[in-house]
Amino acid sequence: MNIAVLSRNPALYSTQSLVQAARKRYHYVRVIDYVYCDLVIDHQHPKVLYNGQELQNIDAIIPRIGAGYTSHGASLIRQFEGLGVYSSLSSNALVEARNKLHCLQILASHGILVPKSVVSNNTLFFDHIIHNLESEKVVIKLLNGTHGLGVVLAHDHKQAFSIMEAFTKSKSKVFFQEFIKEAQGADIRVFIVNGKIQGTMKRQAEPGEFRSNLHRGGTATIVDITDEEAEIAVRSANILGLKVAGVDMLRSQRGPMILEVNASPGLEGIETTTRSDIAGEIIEMIEKDIENIKNES
Repeated sequence: MNIAVLSRNPALYSTQSLVQAARKRYHYVRVIDYVYCDLVIDHQHPKVLYNGQELQNIDAIIPRIGAGYTSHGASLIRQFEGLGVYSSLSSNALVEARNKLHCLQILASHGILVPKSVVSNNTLFFDHIIHNLESEKVVIKLLNGTHGLGVVLAHDHKQAFSIMEAFTKSKSKVFFQEFIKEAQGADIRVFIVNGKIQGTMKRQAEPGEFRSNLHRGGTATIVDITDEEAEIAVRSANILGLKVAGVDMLRSQRGPMILEVNASPGLEGIETTTRSDIAGEIIEMIEKDIENIKNES
């Protein structure tokens, strides 16, 4: 197959892992910087141009779209979809999962337990809205933050109000979320490929930090999860239409709670922790999906 990995940096661990996994299976693979892709939208001859040259004969794409390029990335994936090119991530799934608020709304509407969250555009009611959260501490999040960036912990409602005002004045879109004290700065990352769990790890925040992201100094260890946790993680990925997903879960007193679902999860943490060839599983999924498509046509 001719596979294109859409990535800004070919040296990134995740990109390299996917490239190596594809080459081990004798596929031709190249890394394409999606920022330099242009779209020709036409009912007869739609095209994707890369540095001015038309991309042709591509069988599959593996999008690794950064948080700052969600809109362009979704448009590019949609263009490839219109050309009949297989994508490991659909344009709609990227848009729905990447916006934290939309993701929580969709999951909650399907009965998935998520942290209680509130959002408002009216600064006059911020103080009143915060009291909808039972916890004294409040987490404030940017809607499109990643790697733990844009996530702030307020130790009381007064501090939360002040932080929210500052975000609002900078025209940043944020929302309030309850603080789950019993999680003790830890969450569980469940990595799913095509409806099956390929790896699980517990991420623990460093002392004095509440964000467990590995980019923020957190540590990772292999962890076993319950049948209930596994079912909820897989169901969450399916609800969002994600074939490849990193589901972040908290262990709360109320049960397994989905924190967020990542549409373009990194491979370094999960592969180095579990020693699993997850990139290989992704390539195998693509092979099987394309073979099924050929058999059905």
